[in-house]
Amino acid sequence: MSKNSQIENSFTYHSPKEGQPEKYTAIREKAKELAYLIDDVCPDSREKSVAITNLETSVMWANASIARNE
Repeated sequence: MSKNSQIENSFTYHSPKEGQPEKYTAIREKAKELAYLIDDVCPDSREKSVAITNLETSVMWANASIARNE
């Protein structure tokens, strides 16, 4: 069976490298700002919940990008 490098990279633990934790923190802090804005200006609704969930998803994928590709 041949190995697919994308699968290998996606399903391998990537320990933080120098400088990465600070990038994760910066992304989370900016996302938190946006989450509070959404919470303040949007009425409680399914759409608001989806917006927050997708923001959480964006943070997760941004962090994965750093972990997997630096």
